[in-house]
Amino acid sequence: MPQNIMPPNALNSRRKNAVLANITCILFWGFSFISIKIAVPVFPPMTLGAVRFAIAIVLLFIMYRISPGEKFYPGDLPYLIASGFAGVTFYFFCENNGVALVTASEASIIIASIPVLTMTCEWLAAKLRRTGPVRLGWQRWLGVFISMAGVILVARVSFVLSGSMAGYVFMGGAALCWVAYGFLTKPLFSRGRSRIYIVFWQNFFGLLGFLPFTIGEYKNWGTPNLPVLFHVLFLAVCCSALGYWLYVQALEVLGVSVSSVFINLTPVVTGIAGFFILGDRLSPLQWIGAVLVLMGVYLTVLPERRGRPFRTKWKGGH
Repeated sequence: MPQNIMPPNALNSRRKNAVLANITCILFWGFSFISIKIAVPVFPPMTLGAVRFAIAIVLLFIMYRISPGEKFYPGDLPYLIASGFAGVTFYFFCENNGVALVTASEASIIIASIPVLTMTCEWLAAKLRRTGPVRLGWQRWLGVFISMAGVILVARVSFVLSGSMAGYVFMGGAALCWVAYGFLTKPLFSRGRSRIYIVFWQNFFGLLGFLPFTIGEYKNWGTPNLPVLFHVLFLAVCCSALGYWLYVQALEVLGVSVSSVFINLTPVVTGIAGFFILGDRLSPLQWIGAVLVLMGVYLTVLPERRGRPFRTKWKGGH
C-alpha cells in the first residue's frame, strides 16, 4: 500500500471522530442562540462578537503555545485574513443585521441553503478547473434537500415574506460568507497547517475585524450580571474557540460540502434546547422536521461510508 494512502481502519476511525466533532460543534452552536438572546441586551451584537472572540483568542493562544511548535508562514496571510473576515467578522455582521430585519423562520431557511450553495460552488469550481467528472452522489443531494425540508418544518416557515429586502440580502450574505469560509480554509490543509494554527489566526483576524464596529455601539453597552457573564463565557469558550476548532477538524476530514450539511442540525438543537430550558413547545410537525434533518445528514455522509473505500492523502495527525 502506498505510504501516502491512509489505511482503511485508520481512515474510518478518523471519519468517525470528525463526525463526532461536527455534531459536538453543532450542539454548541445550537445552544448559542439562547446565550446570545440573554447576552445581547447587555452587549450589542458586534460588541458581543468582539468580547467572545477576545476571550476565545486567549484560550486558543494557550492551546497554540502548548501544541508542537509551528512557526507563522507569511504566505498564509491572504487565506487567514480572508477566511477570518468571511467566517467570523462578516458572517456575524450579516447574520446579526439580517435576523433583526426578517423573521427567525426566514433566517433559518436561508441559512439552511448553505449546503446547497456549497455543493453547487464545489461543482462549479471543479468544472472551471476542468479536473474531470465531479462525483457528488445523488444520495448527497437528496440528503441536502431532505434536511432543508426538515428545517422548514422545525422553523415553522410560513413562506409569507416580511417585506424586508435588506434582511434577505444580509442573510444571503451570511450564507455566502460561510461558504467562502469553508473554501478559503481548505487550501491551508493542503499546506500541512495544523487545526490550532488555522483557527487561532482566523479568530485573531476575525477579532480585529470586529473592533471598528464596537465603537459605534459604545453608548448601548450595559452592565453585565453573573448569568450574562456565564453565557458570554460559554459563547467564547465553547462556541468560538472549541466550536471553530471542531468544525475545522470536520472540514479537514469530511470536506466542505459534507461538513456544511451538519449546519442544518442547528435549528433542531435550538428548538430542543428551547423546549427543555425555556419551556417552548414543539409541535408534532416540528418533531417530524427534526427527524427529517437527521435523515438528511445521514444520507449526506452515507455515500462515502459505503461502496468503494474512501481514499485520501495522509499527512499525519495535527
